[in-house]
Amino acid sequence: MCTSLSLAACMAAGGTRESIRAVGSSTVYPFAKTVAEAFSRSNPEFPSPIIEATGTGGGINLFCAGLGASTPDIAHASRRMKASEFATCQANGVADVMEIQVGLDGIAFASAKSGIQLNLSPAIIYRAIAATPYGQPQTARLWSDVDPSLPDMPILLYGPPSSSGTRDALKELILIPGCTADPRMAALKESDETRFEQICTEVRNDGAFVDQGEQDNLIVQKIRGNPNAVGLFGYSYLEANAERVQGLPMNGVLPTYDNIASFAYPGARPLYIYVKKAHLQAIPGLRPFLAKWVESWGRDGPLTTIGLVASPPDVAQRSADAATRYTTLTAADFE
Repeated sequence: MCTSLSLAACMAAGGTRESIRAVGSSTVYPFAKTVAEAFSRSNPEFPSPIIEATGTGGGINLFCAGLGASTPDIAHASRRMKASEFATCQANGVADVMEIQVGLDGIAFASAKSGIQLNLSPAIIYRAIAATPYGQPQTARLWSDVDPSLPDMPILLYGPPSSSGTRDALKELILIPGCTADPRMAALKESDETRFEQICTEVRNDGAFVDQGEQDNLIVQKIRGNPNAVGLFGYSYLEANAERVQGLPMNGVLPTYDNIASFAYPGARPLYIYVKKAHLQAIPGLRPFLAKWVESWGRDGPLTTIGLVASPPDVAQRSADAATRYTTLTAADFE
C-alpha cells in the first residue's frame, strides 16, 4: 500500500496516471464534468480529467482505499464525509484530506408536468415510505391514507440507492425530522439509538419506494413516463428538466434557487469534493484543476447556470482557501 512518504516510488513502481481521476456523487457529476471541460479548454497541455459517477458512498470508499495511481484523486460527495470514513482514509494511509464545499443543492421531490400534485412535509414523506412508521406496520397504499388532503392515488416514489449521498440526505433532512415529529421517537433516540435508526430511516421495500440506481436522469425519465409517480433527485436535475417536470412543495416551500440558498427549503444541503493532498505533486494538473473549481462556483459562474446554488460568501471563501492553500481535515473537525 502506498503511503504519503513513498508515493513517488509507489507511482513509479505501480504505473503512472497522467489524467486526474474523480469519482462519487451523481449529483455533483454534472458540475464536475463542466469544470473538467473548462479545465481542458484552458489547459490543453494536460489530459482531460476522468469523471465517474459511483455514488457518494462508493466514491469515498474508492478514495479512502489508499494512495497511488490505482486510486482516485478526488471524491465527490452530496453529503459530508463521515467520521468513520475519515478514519478509514487514515488507516489506509490517506492522511491528508482536503475538504472543499463547492456549493449547495436541494433534494427535490418532483412529478411530471401536469402530473400528480402533492403538498409534502417531512412527516408525510416519512409516513408514506418508512418501512415501520413510528414502529407500526406500514399500511398506507394511497397518498390519502397518509393525509386525507392528498390525492387518492397510489404511493410511488422513485429514489436513489443506499450508496447515494442523496439517500443519506433524504434520511437526515426529511425522514428523521418527520419521524421525530412524534415525541416518542425523539425519546427512543436517547434510549435505543439502533432501534431509532431502524424505525426512522429504513424505507419500505414493497414497491412504493423504488430504488432507481445512481443515475438521477433515470428517475427523471421514470416520472416523465408516469404522471402519478414522484421522483427524488438533486435540484440541478429539476432545473435542467424544468420544461418536463415540476418541483413539489415541502412545508409549502418550493425547491427553487433562492429557497435553497436561504435554507427556507427543508431539503437544502451542501455539496463537497475531497482531495488527496499527497496527489497534488504526483498528478499533473491537479492544482490548476482545483483552481478551476474556484473560478466556476460563484453566483454568476458557469455552474449556477446548470443548477448549482452558490454557497454563502463566507463558506465560499473558506472553500477557496482550502482549494488554494491546501488545508486538510483532522479528526477534531468531525467532533
